[in-house]
Amino acid sequence: MAYLGNAQNTIEVLKKYGFTFQKKFGQNFLIDEHVLDRIVEEAGVTKDSLVLEIGPGIGTLTQYLCEAAREVVAVEIDKHLIPILEDTLSEYDNVTVINEDILKVDIAALAREKNAGKPIKVVANLPYYITTPIIMGLFESGVPLESITVMVQKEVADRMQEGPGSKDYGALSLAVQYYSKPEIVARVPMNCFMPRPNVDSAVIRLKKYEKPPVQVNDEKTMWRIIRAVFNQRRKTMVNSVSGAADLSFSKEKIAAVLDEMGEIPTVRGESFDLAKFAEFTNRITR
Repeated sequence: MAYLGNAQNTIEVLKKYGFTFQKKFGQNFLIDEHVLDRIVEEAGVTKDSLVLEIGPGIGTLTQYLCEAAREVVAVEIDKHLIPILEDTLSEYDNVTVINEDILKVDIAALAREKNAGKPIKVVANLPYYITTPIIMGLFESGVPLESITVMVQKEVADRMQEGPGSKDYGALSLAVQYYSKPEIVARVPMNCFMPRPNVDSAVIRLKKYEKPPVQVNDEKTMWRIIRAVFNQRRKTMVNSVSGAADLSFSKEKIAAVLDEMGEIPTVRGESFDLAKFAEFTNRITR
């Protein structure tokens, strides 16, 4: 069995198929066995687990997941990789490869069909350009999730667990923290990949909450408020929220709510944590 965590084996497979890396798909393949073992371990994969892998590439991490999990469903967008995956995963009978864009896959149906509707584990080595839409799509779709363990660009991982007061704190931090408990479980230098990216990466585990840590009466409005604040983070809360095209709160009303909360009228929204955004939303929409 040629494990692809070994750089030489990866090179041989790529040569065999004359594979060229697609920049548009952000393809960088892991070539470090320790990191691969660590991802499987931190994702908590066991013989009871159904794992959804996003972007298996040539099957490097997939091989490790197949050995640890009951079943793996791997969704790969690049059709050129499908024949390679059929080869590199040929020894496993507990894997299904789907050639599709993950944003178009009915994951809830997949969980019903393969996991009796129970929560699934998501594991992925995500390209930078699509990290946020994939993670937010998974959370917002309401599909049954236990956890998402992903390799992402280091600065994106940092952003997911940041709090107020940091320049990296933003809408992504709040969204991730509303749905899950984020924890960076490994730092991964650029030399662990082929081709070598220009930045370091990190593995972050997002353990899904059964219930969000704050209660908000109108979720949609809260996210609109949060987006308005971080689209214009240098502005005061009064100006950013009153100026948002998809909200209709007057400056007077916003200022009155801030006053009720004991906040100064010139406060910037970027200083609010999740609990304060929830409180502000509940007060302004009541």
